[in-house]
Amino acid sequence: MKEPKRPGLFRTIRRIILLLIILGIGALIGIGALLAYNYSHTNRSAVTTRQTLSDDGNLVKTSQEDVIASVADKVSPSVVSIVTDVTTQTIFGAATQQAAGTGIVVSKDGYILTNRHVISSASKVQVVMADGTTHEDVQVVGTDPLNDVAFLKIDGVSDLRAATLGDSSTVRIGQEVIAIGNSLGQYQNTVTSGIISGKGRPVSAGDGSGGSTESLTDLLQTDAAINPGNSGGPLLNVSGQVIGMNTAVAANAQGIGFAIPINATKGTLKSVLAGKGVQRAYLGLRYVPLTAAVAKQYNLSVTEGAYVVGGENSATGVVSEGPADKAGVKDKDIITKINGLTVGRQGGVSSLIGEYAPGDTVELVIVRDGRELTAKVTLAAYPSD
Repeated sequence: MKEPKRPGLFRTIRRIILLLIILGIGALIGIGALLAYNYSHTNRSAVTTRQTLSDDGNLVKTSQEDVIASVADKVSPSVVSIVTDVTTQTIFGAATQQAAGTGIVVSKDGYILTNRHVISSASKVQVVMADGTTHEDVQVVGTDPLNDVAFLKIDGVSDLRAATLGDSSTVRIGQEVIAIGNSLGQYQNTVTSGIISGKGRPVSAGDGSGGSTESLTDLLQTDAAINPGNSGGPLLNVSGQVIGMNTAVAANAQGIGFAIPINATKGTLKSVLAGKGVQRAYLGLRYVPLTAAVAKQYNLSVTEGAYVVGGENSATGVVSEGPADKAGVKDKDIITKINGLTVGRQGGVSSLIGEYAPGDTVELVIVRDGRELTAKVTLAAYPSD
């Protein structure tokens, strides 16, 4: 027998299903409204927060800007402008002109590191601090006989902020750097940034005014903007440590500036701060920096280091009775390391020796006739003229 039909049951089921659909749609509409409210509220909160922190969008910093601004704030008080009076002879007689450069405070009692060409021929030197304070009681302590480096002393001060010196032997190509200097002699403590573009560069340095130049080697190359007037200012790593002293700009080029590795100044600075004047450590060698081309020219198996060899004015590369001669270094030796640092990769011989003072002892690693030897050399003072 067939079951009787029950239309009331199906009607109830349809009503339940319809009710569930209506409830689901209502739930979706409610969730959408809640999300829209939260999104709008969050955006309004973010805008309110930014506007509360600053109304000036230029002060919203990225992480890179934070680093550069932090370094500038930290080091700027240690960067000074150097203004010199230079007397020149003209067809109308003697004339005095002003020139400008930059310097780095290296001691709280007033010692300043700068380029030699900044103060050369100066009859008067003034130092202007970052806050505008001008010091006229400034003496030239001395200059490095082998490098574009000079030392000044401001008398009667005891509370200057000295810059922190870093280690130029560990500088990497591509690392970020910051330069500060008296750009063009009129824009005091200009801050620029870039990277290390190269190492071990040779260049002729001058003051950008058409004056005398000198040949320098083993310089750091950077694309941080460096202009006349920046000479003597610091090249800094992102920790605010001085890794170089800006010294030259490539002529007829953009984005090519050069700095003396700071390690090359440390030995003479040690002497100056000890009250001994400028004394340069002296190894007593003539050499050729090795490259693949130089190694091929001399038929050498080693392509990195310094090859001890005489030049046009000398038949020998070893100065008689000099420190290296006394330590047993010979012609045609190849110096590959100085106190554990690789010559060429971590600095040239001049820069690596420049870190030490007369009387210090360094260990040389030498390749001679295919064999590796060591020699301990007690450095002497560079002979004065």
